Amino acid sequence: MHSSSLFSFGAARYPIITCRVCSGCAQEFNLHRPTIVDEASGFFKRYGVEDFTFDSCRLWGWRCRAKLAVRGSSDNALIGLYQEGTHTVVDIPECKAHHPNINAAIELLREGIKVFDVEPFDEDQGTGDLRYVQMAVTTNSTSLRAPERYKNGKVQVSLVWNSRNEKSHNADKLQALSSYLWRKGGPNSKFHLIHSVWANFQTSTNNIIFGNRWRHLLGERDFWEHVGGIDISLDPSSFGQANTRAFDSLLWKLHKYVPGGSSVADLYAGAGVIGLSLATSRKCSSVKCIEVNKEARLSFEKTIQRLPNSLNCSISWHHADASVNPLSWIIGTDVVVVDPPRRGLDASLRQILESVPTIEKRMRSSSQSSSPSAKEEKRPWILRARELSVQAGNKQTSEENKTLPQKLIYISCGWESFKEDCKSLLSSRAWELEKAHGFNFFPGTDSIEVLAIFKRRVVMKKKKKSGIKKVRAK
Repeated sequence: MHSSSLFSFGAARYPIITCRVCSGCAQEFNLHRPTIVDEASGFFKRYGVEDFTFDSCRLWGWRCRAKLAVRGSSDNALIGLYQEGTHTVVDIPECKAHHPNINAAIELLREGIKVFDVEPFDEDQGTGDLRYVQMAVTTNSTSLRAPERYKNGKVQVSLVWNSRNEKSHNADKLQALSSYLWRKGGPNSKFHLIHSVWANFQTSTNNIIFGNRWRHLLGERDFWEHVGGIDISLDPSSFGQANTRAFDSLLWKLHKYVPGGSSVADLYAGAGVIGLSLATSRKCSSVKCIEVNKEARLSFEKTIQRLPNSLNCSISWHHADASVNPLSWIIGTDVVVVDPPRRGLDASLRQILESVPTIEKRMRSSSQSSSPSAKEEKRPWILRARELSVQAGNKQTSEENKTLPQKLIYISCGWESFKEDCKSLLSSRAWELEKAHGFNFFPGTDSIEVLAIFKRRVVMKKKKKSGIKKVRAK
């Protein structure tokens, strides 16, 4: 469905992609600079940031994680994305956005579907064997030289099977297909392509891709990636950035805005990649990661096992909703990092961030009065978060630290929601915008990832007028 050619831009020549029906790429020209970049530059300029930068990142072969629908027939399986506004699947056998090894793994899967007569899912009837497939590429092979690791990435294949569990009537086909993938693409094959094979079991009639039940079938169980200076573990159910290299660039840019030794709260943290990356690179005194998805805990636990033993930092991960009593998570921190979903900040969190100066003043005045002994914490959401938390590191934080953040770092994948949050934060007069950077996480689309740095607004105190009146000379 794709054709490509070249166009000139100054002295450089950039390839363009023409995809007539696939919904994955909405922009055919200027992949290196989406049209939204000019709007973003103008927006930030209005709020005092004159030097907004944009990193065009890698334009081809950048996608290291893809969720694809499987439809059609066993003889002619369609593996791809829905056509815009429909549930008609468009086959994308040679997608130029995909890491090349994802395309190779798709073709191997297509062969296996045909060989073992695996029936693609029929949405209307609710029948068939294979509903979706997730392909994720790990480029963290330490046995290879660094420049060769990306090109030789191995693919974790997750088959979303239309059954309740591995004992259903079509389990023999699942076993045969997974064995075929491993035999033809595993370490003993001519070309080692497959990292591992997983099964997810889903029978729901809604549009949710994954069910709750996972099973590791073949290959390595642990999937590792190296970003922001650390090795991170990601389960197939964990959220992972599709554009690994662009995310790595963003993390290194983010590091320089966090003062060494800071106390950091990482909200909407997932498996804690951002917080742990900061703990290692900026030698933070403490990092606490807050995440509502309990499935991310296992990835966090595996990741901290690979952190340096010499790390003098208190590290914790909490299964909690950052929108519930958000003050409890940002108190005692110097820097707050937020990486919300596309809809932007939860209203309760944004309101607390906008109220930081008022809260600080109230805390200061209450500390000057007689302070009663601390009461035992009884709020249920705090108690649950403590019960489900993970503690690590060689340093303990002081419960008496009542500081409030001086810096807010906002990572956004939703431009429209970010603009609203940004305007609201600035209009509160609690924060001012210091720096902003854009990253081309999804070339071929009119979207950008934004890294925005806010600092606490300094309010100049008015000088008190002297009570001495000047006497006019007669």
